[in-house]
Amino acid sequence: MRRTRGLATFAVAATVSVGLAACGGASSGTSSSSSSSSSAGAGSAAAFNAGETSVVNPSDTKGGTLRMAISDDWDSLDPGDTYYAFAWDFVRLYGRSLTTFTSAPGKDSSKVVPDLAESLGKSTDGGKTWTYTLRKGLKYEDGTPITSKDVKYAVARSLDKEILVNGPTYFGDFLDLQGYTSPYKLKDAGAGLKAIETPDDSTIVFHLKKPFASFDYLAGLPATIPVPAAKDTGTEYKKHVISSGPYKFETNEAGKQFTLVRNTNWDPATDPNRKGLPDRIEVKLKQNQADIDNQLLAGTLDVDVSGSGVGTEAQGRILSDPKLKANADNPIGTRTWYISVNGDVAPLDKVECRQAVQYATDKTSVQRAYGGATGGEIATNILPPTISGQQRFNMYPPGADNKGDLEKAKAALAACGQPSGFTTTMAFRSDRPKEKATAEAMQQALKRVGINLTLKGFPAGDYYKLYAGKPDYAKTNGLGLMTNGWGADWPDGFGFISQIVDSRTIRPSGGNYNLSVKDPAVDTMLDKAVTTADQTARDALWVDVDKKVMSDATVLPTVWSKGLYYRPTNLTNVYFTPAWDMYDYASLGVKK
Repeated sequence: MRRTRGLATFAVAATVSVGLAACGGASSGTSSSSSSSSSAGAGSAAAFNAGETSVVNPSDTKGGTLRMAISDDWDSLDPGDTYYAFAWDFVRLYGRSLTTFTSAPGKDSSKVVPDLAESLGKSTDGGKTWTYTLRKGLKYEDGTPITSKDVKYAVARSLDKEILVNGPTYFGDFLDLQGYTSPYKLKDAGAGLKAIETPDDSTIVFHLKKPFASFDYLAGLPATIPVPAAKDTGTEYKKHVISSGPYKFETNEAGKQFTLVRNTNWDPATDPNRKGLPDRIEVKLKQNQADIDNQLLAGTLDVDVSGSGVGTEAQGRILSDPKLKANADNPIGTRTWYISVNGDVAPLDKVECRQAVQYATDKTSVQRAYGGATGGEIATNILPPTISGQQRFNMYPPGADNKGDLEKAKAALAACGQPSGFTTTMAFRSDRPKEKATAEAMQQALKRVGINLTLKGFPAGDYYKLYAGKPDYAKTNGLGLMTNGWGADWPDGFGFISQIVDSRTIRPSGGNYNLSVKDPAVDTMLDKAVTTADQTARDALWVDVDKKVMSDATVLPTVWSKGLYYRPTNLTNVYFTPAWDMYDYASLGVKK
């Protein structure tokens, strides 16, 4: 999912509205979400794609066990150290941020609403200062009060990318830190962080380097989920996160499974965004994907947490059986599956060699790896169709049949001095079958022009932290191609593209999601885009960024994501939310 440096001054009239246009919010906000009870509103019976626009099986019935599983693992359960989309969706079960997205299906899900805060942020100083007031009666799982100082500490600890290497860099990018780096380097955890003030236990004030009209989006990041400093154990905090949400951890066996049970100190009167329906949530990790799909269809499992849809075999079963199909949704999301083409690895340091990879790719075979047309639409550029102002263009048309233009690929190889091709390594997340299939498809496609790929899989939990996302490792080990994917943090150009193309977000320590774009000209274009007040003009500039990255050939977009999502009949309050690009986990219930 994330982003770039600063925003220059917006026009006064635009300061509180321009950046929130995509989400339908406003800076002043209201005391609660206007659609927070939508799960109990208009619902629909089971039907194909019913979950795209309505709530399927609406219910307020509490009780039962919600059974979930995933084929890989979390990057981290720590709210300040996570960046997978499914983790951001799931974290709302045990953590509450200052703001969140509304609990509603379809386009309404992109609206930002208050969560821990009483209202959306109040902006002063031309959009450089943002103030939030916490709701009354907020408590942790142990009954102690949640204070604004805990939110400040949570944001402060998330800044330390040597300790908490995952997660976005937004707060580090936008806060006026004045050299502050980490609470772990100070005896007084709050000392030195003047960018965040807490004049009392209910008020928190953020001071930015430059105006940012969309700060309410940042206030909804998991990094604002409060952390009591006395309970923080740094990298070990993920083993027992102190709950501020409706559920708390009962057990947590790293890499195997964990269980959530009700947090008896969560007061639903303070939380208009969650129902807290199940009594218990059980999550099994590193399960076989085919087994997960089979259990979903058999009704012995309720949710595949990865949120990417069922595999190819299960898709066939669902689409060919009207009864199963009635319990499925196939929406297009705000995610692009792509391959990072690493210019640090020769001969891919030459643009023509990177272009050869683009031309030689058989996009139909990669599309099949993601489930065919049901799994996604063939992508021609980086920004997906669901992003505001997106334009489609195709700099490297892979032939009329999308199977590759081998002649242009060979010409590009000759131009980069590799007429017979070359050998490089392609990395993928080994516990994600679709990425393994993508790597195998690329191996076969590129071999046709003499580009030989050695495939190397890495565990998803450490993929960005230790391997593909660690520049020295990727270069030393010759990772020329790396499977990648990105979903929007919010559905506009800023919310999608800058974190994966801004070279200034790349950290030597690892945990990077920009694996290949290191062009200062792109950085300059990003800064121009975020300082443009007019939305139409700004959207056009994001398209220009897309075109510049594509001209450098450092990103190979393959598929604009679609998934076939199956909702077992046991589930209640089921709907697809584009805000999270999957089902809304915080709203789900089960039939007892």
